[in-house]
Amino acid sequence: MPSADATFDLTPVAAPPSKRRGRRRTIGVLVVLALAVLGLLSQGLLHSLNYFETIDQAMNSRARLGTETIRLEGVVEPHSIVRTSSGASFWMSGGGKEVLVHAHGSPPQLFQANIPVVVVGHFTSSTSDSFYGTQILVKHSASYIAAHPKRVQAPNGTVR
Repeated sequence: MPSADATFDLTPVAAPPSKRRGRRRTIGVLVVLALAVLGLLSQGLLHSLNYFETIDQAMNSRARLGTETIRLEGVVEPHSIVRTSSGASFWMSGGGKEVLVHAHGSPPQLFQANIPVVVVGHFTSSTSDSFYGTQILVKHSASYIAAHPKRVQAPNGTVR
């Protein structure tokens, strides 16, 4: 036990030098993590977008597309729809060009001539004007219901 007359040194002591290297490392790790998260998010968003090719774009790049599955957008030609046992065949036009579409499966209820559609499928060859579709998507706006309120029927039978 120290004696009562023992003196304690109460002079201030300088703080140890700060570790700038540790702080820089922490900031560097946080920056790398933020960049990694942003990179993953941007790649996820880019791969989740579904684009479609217009008929003139697809016809001009048939050699490059080959039989790759694409979404083809165009307008159904009047008097060209033929119902088949496996779906429907019809002509689609766009940009002054036409494509014969053989669609497998049941077309949507709103499918008809003179409407824009997107068909998911592929060309039968890299030089063919024939397109094999597996899905038909009808493009329409909300103005359809306003213009034809009695024609849109819900699955439960109510008219919207």
